[in-house]
Amino acid sequence: MKQTICVFEGDETGQELLSEALRVLAPEVIDVPLELLTFDLSLENRRATKNEVVYEAGRALSRHRLALKAATVTPEAAGDVGSPNRILREEMEADVILRTGRRIPGVRPIAGVYSPISVVRMARDDAYGAEEWREGEEGGLDEQAFRTERISRRVCRAVAEYAFQHAHKTGAKVFGGPKFTVSPVYEGMFKEELDAAAARRPEVTYEPQLIDATFALLLATSGDPLVIPSLNRDGDLLSDTVLQMFGSLAGSESLVLSMAEDGTVESVMAEAPHGTAPALLGKNVANPMAMILAAASLLSFIDGDKAARASRAIYEATLEAAHDGVRTADLGGSAKTDEFTAEVIRRVKNKLEVWSTLG
Repeated sequence: MKQTICVFEGDETGQELLSEALRVLAPEVIDVPLELLTFDLSLENRRATKNEVVYEAGRALSRHRLALKAATVTPEAAGDVGSPNRILREEMEADVILRTGRRIPGVRPIAGVYSPISVVRMARDDAYGAEEWREGEEGGLDEQAFRTERISRRVCRAVAEYAFQHAHKTGAKVFGGPKFTVSPVYEGMFKEELDAAAARRPEVTYEPQLIDATFALLLATSGDPLVIPSLNRDGDLLSDTVLQMFGSLAGSESLVLSMAEDGTVESVMAEAPHGTAPALLGKNVANPMAMILAAASLLSFIDGDKAARASRAIYEATLEAAHDGVRTADLGGSAKTDEFTAEVIRRVKNKLEVWSTLG
């Protein structure tokens, strides 16, 4: 039976790199039967449909569970179509955003960063979507600004549970946490759920830290694999910091997940963490690595040995290609976009062929 994957087309180099990732997911490459359900989320089509295509895509994701999304342009003008990411996350009732920084062979990381670091953040609420207003004379020294934020125990629990699941899966420790000493009611709720998740999974090392200490200690990391659970705003800042610590965004994929009440993953949208890079459009020089890794991560959520093997083969082939010097210009190499993808495909096919002989 074929697994359906929703494919969300995007803009500029985002769309070009999605096409490269789809080359890797071809049945003749990974030997996994997939049915691709495509939606055109380009800025032009979002405007033409007044975002109806985005809502349609979100409903399809809720039905079929898995989606691969290209980078898209978000117009800044008020009254325009806005961000498709916001709509998609609302439609899938997203709880968690996972971003993992990892070392790319041949690319020098900062300080002592060697092992992967994953940031598991809230996908909604907190500072995003908060009600804001000002009171007092505009521009006067007595003018005050206010913001009403909220978080829910449901999302706190989902983030805490997934952080410990991911740490168990990757052999990492759960590190960091909210500033509950300053905000015992608001951020304290998140700390309660982290402590409860730690009690449910005693096999996972739990090293809670306040958020300011988390940032400071990242610069002195000994290279251990880490999973850092965070509030939405904190996680946004952490993700940007952590991914850059590895010297490039290219080795990272981004996952948006919705969680069931029993802690299982209901739906996943995978994408690259970078934007549309319009300056690289049409030049065949953009790096497809992050988009290919996003495709690999999506396969890990499909039941069955074939999908699991294909996922691992893509991860290994992508990083081994970089190790052997097949890199695009941003990583100091000379490979074109399609050349790098072709090398990954060659290695994936070889791995799966060899593994099939071993049983």
